[in-house]
Amino acid sequence: MAEWFGSTVVATGRLPLFCFFVAFVSGFLLIRMSVRMIRAGVRWWPGNLRPGGLHIHHVVFGVALMMVGGVAALLITDRQGPAVAAAAALFGLGAALVLDEFALILHLRDVYWTEQGRASVDAVFVAVALTGLLLTGFRPFGWEWVQSAGPGGGWQAGAQVGLLTLTLVNLVGSVVSLLKGKIWTGLTGVFVPAISVVAAVRLAVPGSPWARWRYPAGSAKLAQAVRRDLRLRRPLIKAKIRVQELIAGRHDLEPPSAPRPGPTPGDPPGEAPVLSRAV
Repeated sequence: MAEWFGSTVVATGRLPLFCFFVAFVSGFLLIRMSVRMIRAGVRWWPGNLRPGGLHIHHVVFGVALMMVGGVAALLITDRQGPAVAAAAALFGLGAALVLDEFALILHLRDVYWTEQGRASVDAVFVAVALTGLLLTGFRPFGWEWVQSAGPGGGWQAGAQVGLLTLTLVNLVGSVVSLLKGKIWTGLTGVFVPAISVVAAVRLAVPGSPWARWRYPAGSAKLAQAVRRDLRLRRPLIKAKIRVQELIAGRHDLEPPSAPRPGPTPGDPPGEAPVLSRAV
């Protein structure tokens, strides 16, 4: 095992990425265990941090850890030593805490256990998948060309133009796929060419930005997209949700109402609305 680790991770320069990955996954599992214990009302568990009645969300600690780990990694010159590995682990732990409350940042209100809160788990799953691909040696399509291009790179001008064109087409396909609501195929297409291009020319997911822009209400394309979504995508989404709930808990609370931005003329005097203080 030690020999495999040395030859596959350390010798290839992936030790910082490995430490980031392990810390990220461990941090997410630990914080989810903690919030589920709090939600279950386990008495011996420490619970939320509320100094002076203020609920400090763990995203605050995540931002601090990311700052410390990121700045430390910029200062460390030895890119393969234990110091940069520790900095990468700090950054990974902080990133896990931040992405676990990604939905809260996105909506600017506490939607942690609501349907909207699933966005946090989706963000974590995407981060784990992408980091795992990078750790196993996958690189975005065209990466080798970027590394070797330039004077002395050994590439002919025609080959450089061809690879640049293919890379740009693949990148555009990934962007269009993401706009069409096809997150996984769009991201996979960054690494595997043609997948994103095929996904880009197919129908968009109903409710995606592309569908809102290009499929008017009552159009044949929108109706076809809805039928395909119900037949193919929805069963996969349900299976994904079951796996996510097994790990992260059920997101079944009603979303809190958005706080009013402030008093307006004519409002009666009183305290400003307070955000939900659920975990």
